[in-house]
Amino acid sequence: MYRAGNPALTDSTFDKNAYNNINWWENESSNKMTIEGVSEKTAILLIITATAAIATAMTMPESSILYILGFVFSIILALVIGFKQSTNPILISTYAVFEGFLLGGFTWQWENMTGVPGLGLLAALITFLILGVMITIYRLGLIHWDKNMQIAITSAVFAIMMLYVISLIGFFVGFEVPIIHDSTPLGIAFSFFVVGIATLTLVADFDFIERGVLRGAPKQLEWRAAFGLLVSLAWLYFEIVRLLGKIILRD
Repeated sequence: MYRAGNPALTDSTFDKNAYNNINWWENESSNKMTIEGVSEKTAILLIITATAAIATAMTMPESSILYILGFVFSIILALVIGFKQSTNPILISTYAVFEGFLLGGFTWQWENMTGVPGLGLLAALITFLILGVMITIYRLGLIHWDKNMQIAITSAVFAIMMLYVISLIGFFVGFEVPIIHDSTPLGIAFSFFVVGIATLTLVADFDFIERGVLRGAPKQLEWRAAFGLLVSLAWLYFEIVRLLGKIILRD
């Protein structure tokens, strides 16, 4: 199995040996992971995230503490879930809450910067439109996740994350990484590129989840798969907000 472009899903995600405390019930199909089950759990996480995001955005700047907590704990919980290979729905749902706090505060910040109150709604619509298009393209077999694409996308994701880490460090020590935050044509082109990479990680997730279903992974792993999709969708939304903001500020 190819390694997914989403770091939240690795080759061992659907490895039976990684879950010694889970009963696999090999002969009971009712306990097998399904595409429908992943979809349902992804929908639950998205509702939780959206609710937390809307509540945060509507109460900013008074709820700035939630924005800060969302930033800190969404990273911590994502690392815990990833390294522990957790399938705990409470832990994953808690991550969704903090991710919502982060996205809500982030959206409010960009809407304030651009003076466009509906920026977050537009970004959400575009995100789900992209999700629908990519699901359709994938199901029609028009795009395939192969070894070459895996290497290219994983390398690009790693490079982008490193740039963001360096940019975050620069924020605290007093320097700024060029292009990343600029509303110049080059900065906008960079954001288009990142949105494209985030979109392609969805294809990696679809392929990875489908392979898990074919391998007969246990139903408990639907939560882990849903977590991986939430990570990708949150990143895609994040980048679309930034892209739209840059375009508006450029005008």
